[in-house]
Amino acid sequence: MMKKEKVLYRQWLAAALLLSLAGPAAAQLAGDSYESIAALPDFGGLWEVQRGSALGYTPPSLRPEYAARAAAYAAEDTPAANCVPPGMPVIMTQPYPLEFLFTPGKVTIMLEVYSQWRQIFTDGRALPEDPDLTYNGHSIGSWEDETLVVETVGVSTDTPLARDYGIRHSEQMRVYERYRLIDDDTLELELTVYDNEALTEPWTNLYHYTRHRDWTLTEFICQQNNRNFTTDDGKAGVSLD
Repeated sequence: MMKKEKVLYRQWLAAALLLSLAGPAAAQLAGDSYESIAALPDFGGLWEVQRGSALGYTPPSLRPEYAARAAAYAAEDTPAANCVPPGMPVIMTQPYPLEFLFTPGKVTIMLEVYSQWRQIFTDGRALPEDPDLTYNGHSIGSWEDETLVVETVGVSTDTPLARDYGIRHSEQMRVYERYRLIDDDTLELELTVYDNEALTEPWTNLYHYTRHRDWTLTEFICQQNNRNFTTDDGKAGVSLD
């Protein structure tokens, strides 16, 4: 391992240790009862990611193997075109509304896109050591003052790392999210990805969401393998029959 890689890996270990130590203690102070939930920041209503987010978006810096895979990716249809959800972290930046639900020991994020949901446990539990890989992974969270801090592991490698579906991650990927209100109707997400196998350095972007207090989630129905037909010249067609 090169010197720079060792430094980055040590930084990742330090961040993971701090979160694991702070999480259980913080969870005991906020969100462990309905009374304490009332004192948390108001994340009510529906949130829509602002167009153009991330702010100052930069693509991830990939190691050679993963860069080659991204360059070779030339699928005609993305998995999303066939009703497969993008998974973490991409699902948090889709142009569909989402909603936060606070209950004792847990924050649930309801996502309109593909009718998905995420469970973020704030009851002090540890992350699983050998998690089953899922689209949205396994998440624990805690409150640092008025910031919701989330760590996610166990995301399936069938999912993309970035909005370019050819950019992939390894089973080592850890996703850190920090949610905070920057004004009454704007929520900021600082999202950092650590993956020592796929990335040369941690990857961070900022996203802003706009609150819509009078919106409701709409049912999103998508059937896997429900594809548009292909015309004789190989182009996707649409049938109105």
